[in-house]
Amino acid sequence: MAKAGILKAWDFEVARGDLAVTRIVEHELPPLQDGEIRLHIDRFAFTANNITYAAMGDSMAYWRFYPAADPAWGRVPVWGFADIAESRCDGLNPGERIYGYWPMGSHATLKPGRITPASFVETAEHRAGLAAAYNSYTRCAADPGYEAAFEDLQALLKPLYVTSFLIDDQLADTEYFGAEQLIIASASSKTAFALAHAAHQRAARPRIIGLTAESNRGFVEKLGCYDAAVSYDALNSLDATKPAVFVDMAGNGPVRNALHGHFRDNMKFSLMVGLSHRDKRASMADLPGPKPVLFFAPDRLKVRGQEWGRDGLNSRIDAAWRPFVRAAAGWLKVSTGHGPDGFARVYAAMLDGKAPPAEAWMLATA
Repeated sequence: MAKAGILKAWDFEVARGDLAVTRIVEHELPPLQDGEIRLHIDRFAFTANNITYAAMGDSMAYWRFYPAADPAWGRVPVWGFADIAESRCDGLNPGERIYGYWPMGSHATLKPGRITPASFVETAEHRAGLAAAYNSYTRCAADPGYEAAFEDLQALLKPLYVTSFLIDDQLADTEYFGAEQLIIASASSKTAFALAHAAHQRAARPRIIGLTAESNRGFVEKLGCYDAAVSYDALNSLDATKPAVFVDMAGNGPVRNALHGHFRDNMKFSLMVGLSHRDKRASMADLPGPKPVLFFAPDRLKVRGQEWGRDGLNSRIDAAWRPFVRAAAGWLKVSTGHGPDGFARVYAAMLDGKAPPAEAWMLATA
């Protein structure tokens, strides 16, 4: 047991009623209780996926993971690395590096349970009933998939890759509903090209088509995991006589509706994943083709975890992850924002959809 004498912390908070409004809240840290650990958050990824967390904060309970003192405000959860700064929990000592789900801020306090050499779970009362995938923390020293040189890419891409792996697994499990085309919207997004990369490895797969803004089409073509890249204003050029599956990574309602209207009954399945285009919603009343289904990764994770076992699931994900992360290292330029000012600048750019697809952002507390 050890105490580090930490007194101050700060949090980056978002107005739940207007995601464009943010603030920094400074506060004192209370003494740890028995069984708790306090971690200094070092660095974490910030992507369009985190904007989806904020946009769906109420409907999907993302605000509950790290609730703000004022319920009108929220703390956006993020994936990254932290170091144990203080511990009153047997088996977890100061200095250990942990990968997992954090708030945007300088510190987090957890109450670990089910502690093993490789991981632990958060057992705080306010997180009871939340998705297990978000309540599990990895002890880096015992993680066979951890490589210090790839920390940034792990934080940036591993959570997204797991989602993409599970979407690919679900679609392949259904033989793509008999579709001859897999159409992925927001094709330049990290979750999208991770899905395209996973699907591209399969011997039996439909043609993979990336829908993207004209300005991003060159980037999408260079990725090498799409069979074709089509701009949104040219989606009517897609062959509507061939059955298709649609994966919507951004929640662009007009694009979704236009695509359904184009394919009509030849749209065999429609999956909603992200909501970064929260300002482009559209009614789904009288939408031709199947009703879009919301994908929630923890549900699929639970299914495969029961069928394959935790070790079997993790080994499959890790085996697919290794070639992807090395490919992604050649696609992405990783930049780092520092401290509260960096948080605010990168958050605003991501909220406005202004981040270039070839650029990825890490945020560091110092």
